[in-house]
Amino acid sequence: MPQALNVLGTPLVPCSYDPLTGFFRDGCCNTDQHDLGSHVICAKLTAAFLQFSALRGNDLSTPRPEQRFRGLKPGDRWCLCALRWRQAYEAGVAPPVVLECTHARALQYVSLEQLRAATV
Repeated sequence: MPQALNVLGTPLVPCSYDPLTGFFRDGCCNTDQHDLGSHVICAKLTAAFLQFSALRGNDLSTPRPEQRFRGLKPGDRWCLCALRWRQAYEAGVAPPVVLECTHARALQYVSLEQLRAATV
């Protein structure tokens, strides 16, 4: 499998090991054809985004021990679904992005300019 690239065209850097993120729970915003949500944008979560996501049916803050999920808090880094990040961007509540850790596939959903506007 070839090395994944980030939106800057360089090798993808891990997003977070604590909490452990990524579609494959490998710490990176890696993806493949099975990742229907395209969890490719590494973001530093904010309270505004977490509330926005919960109001749209994806509560990322509540712990779910049965799924080994501790719940997320502001300041955590997490691989977000590209379309959810775009919705948050359009609503003015997109969390900051870590470009080096954001998979190049994100550019199929949002522009580099949009991502740069929300850079950490």
